[in-house]
Amino acid sequence: MLAVASHDSVVALSAATVTFRIAVIPGDGVGPEVTAEALRVLRCVADADKAVDFEFKFFEWGTAHYRAHGEMMPADGLAILREFDAILLGAVGAPDVKDYITLRQLLIRIRFGFHQYVNLRPVRLFPGVQSPVRTASPATVNMTFVRENSEGEYAGSGERLFRGTNREVALQTAVFSRAGTDLVVRWAFDRARADGASLTSVSKGNALEYSGGLWDDVVDEIAGQYPDVTVKRLLVDAAAMLMVVAPERFEVVVGSNLYADILTDLGAALMGSIGLGASANINPEREFPSMFEPIHGSAPDIAGQGIANPLGAIWSAALMLGHLGQAEWETTIVDAVAAFLASGEGRSHDLGGKASTSDVGKAVCAELSRHDPQAVSRRAPV
Repeated sequence: MLAVASHDSVVALSAATVTFRIAVIPGDGVGPEVTAEALRVLRCVADADKAVDFEFKFFEWGTAHYRAHGEMMPADGLAILREFDAILLGAVGAPDVKDYITLRQLLIRIRFGFHQYVNLRPVRLFPGVQSPVRTASPATVNMTFVRENSEGEYAGSGERLFRGTNREVALQTAVFSRAGTDLVVRWAFDRARADGASLTSVSKGNALEYSGGLWDDVVDEIAGQYPDVTVKRLLVDAAAMLMVVAPERFEVVVGSNLYADILTDLGAALMGSIGLGASANINPEREFPSMFEPIHGSAPDIAGQGIANPLGAIWSAALMLGHLGQAEWETTIVDAVAAFLASGEGRSHDLGGKASTSDVGKAVCAELSRHDPQAVSRRAPV
């Protein structure tokens, strides 16, 4: 078993051990720092629960690989990653490499190549954390964003004509298919039904009559099949306003690649820091591994200082456990994060404290050690 600390009081829950093979891409900037703490927490889980273990394999892909080889990941990278149960990613990006290179050659290549068409992003204000929105509270900020993740505005269809001349024209075509929209919208409806929550669809169908019109049509058609789910429809600009002035209106939210990307950064602000944001890039059919990553970037301005907030990465690791059939451990980790934040002790720099990145990871593990693993009802992985 992987171990970080011994817990003599821990009793093995089962003689059988499920070992999950995890591909780890620490990436750039603060990525390796926050990933190390996510791995620390996963090792604490393995230490506490003799029914769960992890096999980590590290891939040093990212901008350093790009500088050395002219590509962010090897040509056979997807074939390599396909052999794993899940992928844990830190962050990618560096000031000397164009952002569209780092994004399209690694992140989007994995998302699109593995048909990870659901990007799940929870937005939750934890007790003890001050939101910059004075009226926000843990009772009003509790949303689950379902972002379309494999087409839309990020489809990569377009061209720059007459480049470098005064006749230059940039064409960026958003690609919305009925099949792709149906998949993510239906998944969002299923999530809303399972959570007993309302569903808010965000689009811009008034101005974008083709892409927005298709999106709205699909939502209307699927809504008829879910009479038990309350459906709300908002234009993206109105949604941005209402997230600030009336966040309690939002429970499960579904939106296109671009709109949900932007709105979840706003959601991170509501939570008190982008360092708290987590995400899961999911292939629901499980034909390919899913990928889990914090929503923050590589933050090169603070890289190497040991002050990055690792809670987004830790929460992403919890989402990974939920996807792997360990839903109780997902809940337990999020509860440990909540307890740590509620205590007000050892806050990271972005939350007004002085704790280092590793201090925060150790504190979450300490909260986990207080949990009685026998209370966790084991489930077979799915």
